[in-house]
Parts: sequence; structure tokens; C-alpha cells
Amino acid sequence: MEATRKAVASFFAFVAATAFATRADAVEHEHHFGIDAGGSMLVVNNKSSPDVGGGFGLHYTYGLSDAFNLMAESAFSVIALGDQSNGGMAPNTFPTWIGNADVGVAYVLDVLQFVPYGGLLAGGYALGGGTIPGTRVLPGFEIALGLDWRLGRSFSIGGAFRQHMMTDVGNYPSFTQFFARFEYTWGW
Repeated sequence: MEATRKAVASFFAFVAATAFATRADAVEHEHHFGIDAGGSMLVVNNKSSPDVGGGFGLHYTYGLSDAFNLMAESAFSVIALGDQSNGGMAPNTFPTWIGNADVGVAYVLDVLQFVPYGGLLAGGYALGGGTIPGTRVLPGFEIALGLDWRLGRSFSIGGAFRQHMMTDVGNYPSFTQFFARFEYTWGW
């Protein structure tokens, strides 16, 4: 009796899942181009609080397969100047802006209309303004996490979390971005 009840419940769960499921839309060879806007946070070593500001960016994604995407991203963040005391650091380590450009690969988990992803990108970072003379360029990498919601075949909205690691970890141990995203999709 118990086995029959489990079999019937499993059957109805399967029917409900397939009958009400919307189609997953992320496919290979699909192009995405979009804009990003949100907040940024830079932790400067030996500083009492992180520098927080806003940022915007552009991104392009190409579906290499149904599970992997090529990603290219660039962003510009304005970092608010907080505490300017050097805390024992060299006085030329406080930027007011950071620009980055990164390229990498993401794993896409296509689940109905929601598409979560995680990726790893490498690129370059430019820091300037504030107490930095000129522009300082550093290589680094980025861990990308996000969730997109497919509004239809051509448009998506979503949220993105980006954790950046620049090669000067002694001065800049953490750079984080949180973005809302809007994108146009074609080539499906």
C-alpha cells in the first residue's frame, strides 16, 4: 500500500513538473549584450572602513554550449573617499575610481526562466584619482555569480555579484561589485 501511494505521488509530481514548466531558453551560440548598474566596495588595507560607491558596466556573453558561456565584461566604479589617513600605508594608495575589463568562462545552470551562473574571469584593473598619482594598472581575476530572469526570447534582467582579486593584495585585499543587469539576447 505504501509503495503504491509513493508511486502515485511520484507520477503526479512528474506530470505537474512537466505540465507547468516553462521552456528553458539559454542555448548555445546565443549572444547577450547588456548594461549593469549598482554599487561597489573597495577594502584598502589598514583602513578603518571600506570605500563605497556606485558603478556601471557593459557585458557581452556568447553561448559556447548549453552549459558554458564566454563572458567579456567592463565596468567603471566611483569609490567614495572616506578616511584619508594612511594608517601606516604609503599615502598614494587611495583611489577614487576603478575601471576593469575581464574575459572568462561561466557555467550556466539553465533552470526554467531563471538562469543561475558562476564563472571565473581574468583581466586588468586601472585605479586612479584620490592620492594615486596618474593611473595604476594591475592584473587580476574575478569570480562572477549571478541570476538572470528570462523575460522572453530577447530580454533578460538579473542580479550579479562580482568579487575581484587584484595582484596588489597587500594594499587592496577586496574589491566587490553588486549590479542589476538588463540585456538583449539574439542568435537563438
